[in-house]
Amino acid sequence: MSVLTITKDNFQEEVLQAKGKVLVDFWATWCGPCRMLSPIVDQIAEEAAGNLKVGKVNVDEQPELARQYQVMTIPNLIVFKDGKAVSQSIGLKPKQDLLTFIEEA
Repeated sequence: MSVLTITKDNFQEEVLQAKGKVLVDFWATWCGPCRMLSPIVDQIAEEAAGNLKVGKVNVDEQPELARQYQVMTIPNLIVFKDGKAVSQSIGLKPKQDLLTFIEEA
C-alpha cells in the first residue's frame, strides 16, 4: 500500500474513522531529518500493507493538523489506533526502532 497524503479534508476519513493502526508522519520539505526518515516510512508502508495504514502530513500545508496534535518538532510520528492517538515518536530513528514503536502502540 502506498503512503497517503493526509490533509484536513481527508484526516477524518483516513485516520479518525480507520479501523486498526494508522501511522501518521508529520514532516516538512525543508526538514533534513524528515527527508532522511521519509524512505524508511515508505518501506514500512510497503512491508506492512494490509496491516497498517500510513499517511504523511506536510506541516507547512496543514498547520491546523499540526496544531491540533501539538506537533512542535518534526519529524513527528503518531500512531492512531481505531481513531485515537496512542503513541508518539519524535525525531529520526532507525527502522527497527520505528517497527518496535508501531508494534507496541
